[in-house]
Amino acid sequence: MSRITKAAILAAGRGTRMKELTDELPKPMVEVRGRPILESIVRGLVANGVEEILIVVGYRKEVILEHFGDGSAFDCAIRYVEQIVQDGTGRVVELAKEFAGEDPFVLSYGDILVPAESYAPLVDFTDVDGKLAVKIDEDVRKGGAVFLEDGLVTNLIEKPREDEPTSPYYNAGIYAFSPVIFEYTAELQLSPRGEYELTDAIAAQVRDGLRIEAVELVGEWADVRDPEVLRELNAT
Repeated sequence: MSRITKAAILAAGRGTRMKELTDELPKPMVEVRGRPILESIVRGLVANGVEEILIVVGYRKEVILEHFGDGSAFDCAIRYVEQIVQDGTGRVVELAKEFAGEDPFVLSYGDILVPAESYAPLVDFTDVDGKLAVKIDEDVRKGGAVFLEDGLVTNLIEKPREDEPTSPYYNAGIYAFSPVIFEYTAELQLSPRGEYELTDAIAAQVRDGLRIEAVELVGEWADVRDPEVLRELNAT
């Protein structure tokens, strides 16, 4: 069994939909049930054997650096890299290339909240080229539709239009990649939304016959995208 011991977390954004809640904090440092979202992610990854973490920082980066330091207080080694240009998820992943080296790694957006046990199937990197977490019963038009066959990803459509096909599987924003992903992000073209999309790189892997396995998340999952979601979480 091949186990992943590295993870990258994308935590550079302000989160403008959070309004005044992110005047002083980057969005991933907003607290849910008394703990910053980003800390819950770090602790969940470490609980599943991740030893090295790269946090991609940007807006109010000093808040994150001060909280986590070198990671020793969280039983891991934490490094940082700054995202200067906000040009899409496909480009920001390339900031993890040096960190990953020749090793597979987990990638999570910094506002995705799941129980620690949700990372367990993602750090098991046996006989796959990549993994993608999916959730059912979510509105795929707010994120991405994932199409599956026999547990493997066959296609992805980012924020599908009304006239495009849909799927019950929602892209849950947590992945596991081999370093091959960087060959695909390097070839990305701007999407119709004017960004370099990570999902386009994953779709290209699928077209080339790489095995991208879907991991269906069970239990609680939250994209802490706005104050309404935050209020609901903190009320439970």
